[in-house]
Amino acid sequence: MEISNEVNILAIETSCDDTAVAIVKVSRKKFEILSSVISSQIEIHKKWGGVYPTLAKREHENNLAPVLEQALKKARNPKIDLIAVTNGPGLEPCLWVGVNFAKALSRYWNLPIVPVNHIEAHILANLIDNNIKFPALALVVSGGHTQLILMKSIGKYRILGETRDDAAGECFDKVAKILGLGYPGGPIISSEAKKGKEGISLPRPMINQKNYDFSFSGLKTAVLYHSKKNKKTKQYISNMCKEVQQAVIDVLLKKTIIATRDYNVKTIILGGGVSANIELRKQFKKKFKNVLVPSKGLSTDNAVMIAIAGYYNKPRDWTRIKAYANLRI
Repeated sequence: MEISNEVNILAIETSCDDTAVAIVKVSRKKFEILSSVISSQIEIHKKWGGVYPTLAKREHENNLAPVLEQALKKARNPKIDLIAVTNGPGLEPCLWVGVNFAKALSRYWNLPIVPVNHIEAHILANLIDNNIKFPALALVVSGGHTQLILMKSIGKYRILGETRDDAAGECFDKVAKILGLGYPGGPIISSEAKKGKEGISLPRPMINQKNYDFSFSGLKTAVLYHSKKNKKTKQYISNMCKEVQQAVIDVLLKKTIIATRDYNVKTIILGGGVSANIELRKQFKKKFKNVLVPSKGLSTDNAVMIAIAGYYNKPRDWTRIKAYANLRI
């Protein structure tokens, strides 16, 4: 979508357990965040050890209108020119809440509406402060996805590799559950890893295979077997978190390095909730001079990234927009 004049985009994100609405002003491809409101459901899903789809759907239904009201108020009720909404991938019941809400607003306000791919949005979140030199390589790491994506330009993508089982974030969640640390696992493991010491050795699944795919299920299983043979003291848990975190980072780094060399990549892009991991960001920045990493607030699910991706996509007839749980980039 190429717009020469200023445009205010209202964006909606409900792909998982965060209800998010943002209003972003775009002028000459420069993005200004007028408001960004997120209602988290972490406390609700903690007891389940993960996101419970029917509960998440219910909370989105309860939260969307209040979150929209807050976003409009914080942005001082600007004139809205375009609506952008996540239509996949994600939890289908949750996606439909956002899609139907956006379609209703589109019809009521008589505004164009743009469906947005959640994975593309994680990548383009980096455009808030940066320019991308192509060809670029995007590593999207989250609770549901771990993908290496070659970018020839914005809108032209090719998935080089992805996880064959558990995603990196999913692995962190499952390991945290094994160790009795709670949910979500990523932030907890990152915190515990800071107190950890070396000594535990775990496998790095698929690290030496000649492809760009990932597998983290075996890592989780190794943690399960190791923890059954050892007493789960505080220091043991911290040491295990340190090793698990490093094992994941080692695999992500190795695969990214190989793909970067194979495709003569000019920019490395990180995106997704796991990219908020401090140690991962540190090691990628140390290894690559040309790496783009979104701010922590734009790494996890948010609606600002939906607005940015919406700017680069075409409006659709609101009656034809649907939710797709397994939407591919």
